[in-house]
Amino acid sequence: MDYFRNIVIVAAIAGALAGLAMTVAQQLTTVPMIVKAEVYEEQGDATATAHEHGAETAAHDHDHGEGWAPADGAERTFFTFAANMVTGVGFALLLVAVSELFGGIANWRQGVFWGLAGFVVFTLAPGLGLPPELPAMPAAELGARQAWWLGTVLATAIALGLLFYSRSLVAVLAAIALLVAPHVIGAPQPVSYESPIPEGLHHSFVVAVVMTALLFWVLLGGLAGFFRERFIHAA
Repeated sequence: MDYFRNIVIVAAIAGALAGLAMTVAQQLTTVPMIVKAEVYEEQGDATATAHEHGAETAAHDHDHGEGWAPADGAERTFFTFAANMVTGVGFALLLVAVSELFGGIANWRQGVFWGLAGFVVFTLAPGLGLPPELPAMPAAELGARQAWWLGTVLATAIALGLLFYSRSLVAVLAAIALLVAPHVIGAPQPVSYESPIPEGLHHSFVVAVVMTALLFWVLLGGLAGFFRERFIHAA
């Protein structure tokens, strides 16, 4: 029982700290870009509605036609932080649980490699077909995107497992096939690519998202290894 309790403690601490770091990084990088993109989105919506109903009606529809969203500033930062904390702890539990099946993370250095594997599985591989999107950008149907993302994550995770824990040629060939298959199939794409978002802004956003995700996963893996060594390995 102490063993499982320690796993939860390790995941909670590592996930919370990684989530906090992720929030700080996002406030400095991706959040300003999202706010800028929302300005383009609002301008586009207002212009389109103004052509149909006039500027006064457009403002009224914009105020009342959307669902609830956190206000800019402290409220938005708080909800971002809360979401990152939950995400961090969830991914930490998954990372620690899977690593325990293969003997556990011995130290923070080994944890960094586990974190890099998580980055490849959950960010890099799916992002090749479904790059991060800003508000007002076109996207394919949500269900199709979710199915492709999940399939890519599973295929990539199995492929990495085969590459690192199997020495047979068949396993290596199977791993390569799994890595390539989702991208041969192709991610669902939108019907149109028209968007008010400047291409340069989107490119900068993709780079920022990838770098913040890399920071998150490296910290998550390293912290998980660091605290596991003290809570589980020592016990």
